[in-house]
Amino acid sequence: MSKREVPIVIITGYLGSGKTTLMQNILKQENRKIALIVNDMGSINIDASILNRTGNRLVQVEMVEMQNGCICCTLRDEFMTEIERLAGDSSIEAIFVEASGISEPSSIAGAFLNYEESTPDTRVYLKTVVSVVDVDRMYREFLHDLVSDDEAEDGDVINLIIDQVEFCNLMILNKTDLLTDEQLDEVKAGLRNIQQEADMICCTRGDVDLEQILNRPDFDFDEVEGYSAVQKALNNCEDEDEKACVDEYGISSFVYEKRTPFNRERFNRLVEEYPETLIRSKGYIWFSDDWKHVQLFEQAGRNASITELSEWVSAWPEEELKPILADYPDLKDDWDELYGDRCNQVVFIGKGYEKSDIVTLLNECLEKPAVEV
Repeated sequence: MSKREVPIVIITGYLGSGKTTLMQNILKQENRKIALIVNDMGSINIDASILNRTGNRLVQVEMVEMQNGCICCTLRDEFMTEIERLAGDSSIEAIFVEASGISEPSSIAGAFLNYEESTPDTRVYLKTVVSVVDVDRMYREFLHDLVSDDEAEDGDVINLIIDQVEFCNLMILNKTDLLTDEQLDEVKAGLRNIQQEADMICCTRGDVDLEQILNRPDFDFDEVEGYSAVQKALNNCEDEDEKACVDEYGISSFVYEKRTPFNRERFNRLVEEYPETLIRSKGYIWFSDDWKHVQLFEQAGRNASITELSEWVSAWPEEELKPILADYPDLKDDWDELYGDRCNQVVFIGKGYEKSDIVTLLNECLEKPAVEV
């Protein structure tokens, strides 16, 4: 077998989206031979006779939690050894990796590509990143926010789902039988607001032909990263005027940047009364009562979350900060005398809003006057 002949397909999608059912259907397809790597063997209930008849393989490989909180393959030696072993079977057409429901596909894809680059003799290559979308949940929670009391505090869930949609080159829209044609069209339009390039396949109960997944152009990390409406806004909206960038779909976006910290209470009130014209927001912010931590702000539809992340570099102890600035002098190019590297930078994407109105709302949340360190 020559190099890079075995495609790897990563299957992502939130818990309950239908990844397992999709895999079951793929394993059952006649005259096709694939290998499937899963995290939880018990979640795949495939009769042994099916595996014997089709020649497919089901493999359990340990997946562990990364430090950043996403669950994905660490691509440790034993994992890639199993991948390479499977690829050594010349009859296997492809290897599918079912990612955890709460994993970020960009982390997994990046790890695979790093492996490819560092291993010239590998037989495998990343073919496709698939996002399985529960269209019923998307309709209820992303578009109409009809969540139960138990789910009401889990606004970060829909943001994770949107992250998975943004970073893929194929969307499988599952459970379409639960929506009317009009509702499904509404979901498609909503998804296109945040991901305009990836192909869509509609299905019920994960019934998708294998050829629809494999017969497509190879995965391109930079291209797929650019599919995201957030990334497009960062790339294209660097002007400082009051007019937001508008694309061919009538969706406008802009990047808000301010050094001054937000007042936490005022910003939380804004989140509670968030403008309905905003479809997606994502970026880093900081609060006047916490000069240490970077906060990740994410909004999708009517769901929003604020998550404490790492520390600002300027919050490091002086004995650690000095050598960092010496080794990385470029940091000083965007360094403020008072705030250091602290900065609010958020992408806003929506339809039918005035940028000046949104900027005014945000400016009203800023701490005035700025507090001292």
